[in-house]
Amino acid sequence: MTAFKPAILSASLGRAWLHDFENKVKQAAKSGFEGIEVFYEDLEYLAKDLFSVVDPNNDQIQSAAEHARGLLDKSEITVIGLQPFLFYEGLLDRQQHARLIEKIQVWFKIAKRLRTNTIQIPANFLPAEQLTGDLEVIAADLTELADLGLKEDPPIRFAYESLCWSTHIDTWEKSLVVANMVNRPNFGLCLDTFNIAGRVWGDPASPTGKTPNADADLKASLERLRRDMPLDKVFYIQVVDAERMESPLVSGHPFHVDGNPPRMNWSRNARAYMYETDRGAYLPAEDVARAIIEGLGYKGWVSMELFSRTMAEEGDDVPASHAKRGMAAWKKFVQRLQLE
Repeated sequence: MTAFKPAILSASLGRAWLHDFENKVKQAAKSGFEGIEVFYEDLEYLAKDLFSVVDPNNDQIQSAAEHARGLLDKSEITVIGLQPFLFYEGLLDRQQHARLIEKIQVWFKIAKRLRTNTIQIPANFLPAEQLTGDLEVIAADLTELADLGLKEDPPIRFAYESLCWSTHIDTWEKSLVVANMVNRPNFGLCLDTFNIAGRVWGDPASPTGKTPNADADLKASLERLRRDMPLDKVFYIQVVDAERMESPLVSGHPFHVDGNPPRMNWSRNARAYMYETDRGAYLPAEDVARAIIEGLGYKGWVSMELFSRTMAEEGDDVPASHAKRGMAAWKKFVQRLQLE
């Protein structure tokens, strides 16, 4: 791509079970977004509404994807990706692995109906006892998917994302090692400012909100990113911040969930759009974005992704307010980075 284009995650506009997909698409377009990441959950709830069922089958999900594409066409919105294909690589349960290989064939059909060529895979965050940390196994599993994607017409790409709470692949550096081992043209990375800064710099369980050597560690990580990251491995980027916790996110905190890593609970409840300091945004997310855009020369889709408790608020104005907030962040981002 030769220009920057703003996109938003459909789930960022409101929870699927509370907020109508059509309204979310309309509000995204009205605010000026050109692209959207479609969340699979939105298609599930759309199918439930269309067919008045509790548990839609694969054919009904396909029909919902077709219906969604029609709504997106009316608003002239591009689907930049379908996500999240969860809990796939490194499974010790190889029967579940086989079931997911069958499931990806369904996702290929959904992607075609949405007219997108990209499926996003978050790095696995199941409990460690269910996974192997063997990179050879992890890479082999992902290579299997990539090879299946190459057989599709047009080929399907996979954007692999290291989450700051993933069990084994929790940094961009580790995700790049995996991508290099996969070594397929349709397998690359989604780089997320929250997940990068939130792993090496931010710590919601710390009284300071930071890791012990936050600034030095982030500086070194971003220097490595500029030096080591091949531009063709960056499929798209997500630009997002997070709230600093008023108290450490540990047992007793309102966001704490037993068994979940603090960063997972933080991510699900307290992300913020870029520059929303009035909402507690404090991560050096812009520094991460500059390393990708200015350091690597990235141009292409920039997704203003959000996960927050605000998405579960009721009211018809929730999708509109989130779309406006996302676009305000995008405009300031464009201005500060002097993007095209």
